[in-house]
Amino acid sequence: MTTMTLTATNFEDTITGNEIVLVDFWASWCGPCRQFAPVFEKAAEDHPEIVFGKVDTEAERELAAAARITSIPTLMAFKNGHLVFAQPGALPAPALAELVEAVAQLDVDAAIAERSAS
Repeated sequence: MTTMTLTATNFEDTITGNEIVLVDFWASWCGPCRQFAPVFEKAAEDHPEIVFGKVDTEAERELAAAARITSIPTLMAFKNGHLVFAQPGALPAPALAELVEAVAQLDVDAAIAERSAS
């Protein structure tokens, strides 16, 4: 599967309607964003069971603001509708692969219960 374009119109439905969603917040003028793009695309091809979405922060300023994006690229991971990872900066391929594996193995309900208990 290739990446999909996320907009204010489809962002929420995509996040809540899929088990795992990775989102790359980017802009065309951003050098690190352009360097990260092929890494993100390759991961999308390697993991067709996961939704890989891209938000163009120039075209989707309100969505980027709502997500509190202050630096790009920023990568976010959602599992079962919950934000489980957010980090600015371009990840190298091995780090992205580790993130995908960690998110896939994460028990979100247990993590939420543990967080609520503390």
